[in-house]
Amino acid sequence: MALKLMYITNQEKIAKIAENSGVDWIFIDLEINGKDARQGHLDTVISRHSIDDVKRIKKVLTKSELLVRVNPIHEGSNKEIDKVINDGADIVMLPFFKTKEEVEIFVHYVNSRAKVCLLCETSEAVENIDSILTVRGIDYIHIGLNDLHLSYNMKFMFELLANGTVEMLCKKFKERGILYGFGGIAQLGQGTLPAENIIAEHYRLSSNMAILSRSFCDTKKSTDIGMIEEIFKFGINEIRDFENQLMWKEKKYFVENQKFVKDKVMEIVYTNTKY
Repeated sequence: MALKLMYITNQEKIAKIAENSGVDWIFIDLEINGKDARQGHLDTVISRHSIDDVKRIKKVLTKSELLVRVNPIHEGSNKEIDKVINDGADIVMLPFFKTKEEVEIFVHYVNSRAKVCLLCETSEAVENIDSILTVRGIDYIHIGLNDLHLSYNMKFMFELLANGTVEMLCKKFKERGILYGFGGIAQLGQGTLPAENIIAEHYRLSSNMAILSRSFCDTKKSTDIGMIEEIFKFGINEIRDFENQLMWKEKKYFVENQKFVKDKVMEIVYTNTKY
């Protein structure tokens, strides 16, 4: 079981490099409503992609699927969803929902013309998850650790992995036969919480997908196309090799890794490490 890997970009050249390196989903991010208020003070990426990017990026893709994150349900949702599907979105993602009703509206607007992916990133969505999961037509759910940890006033997004929230949600999604994933991963050997340990948790929890984080390849820092190609090729090969190794690991390995993750997260939180 290889993780579906996503990468956020609206640049044709980068999308093509990502696709050629084995990224499964190219991710266009149109979400802007309310995002500045929630994340403006943080070192997070607010993408500023445009709806015109959908058609442009779709044209260069031959293997990877195109995922488009739209805005939370608002007055213009129907029009926005129509446009991104007509322009080539294979998967449409709904962010920052809180209720079953919002999910029903979203599924109705998509109307089986693309795959439906929910981004579970509010404490209200977690509280309402049992009723939300009764909605028919949900193909994927990604747990957005960034906004979700803010929603719980936590200090570090992987606290949700350490405290069992992610595991509880994954079990519910699995029971419903919905494909799911959580969070982002950096290059192997990188990240405050190393990428290897996070990937091993994906395997323990039977997770199906992960976002390649900004730190995996920050195209604002690395602008040389040749260099970006190398980063992607090497980085994804490393992840795939590591995944192959995980397939042969015994249960004990995953139990020990889970303990390491919990301890490391607590250490990061309690020593107020800058992350």
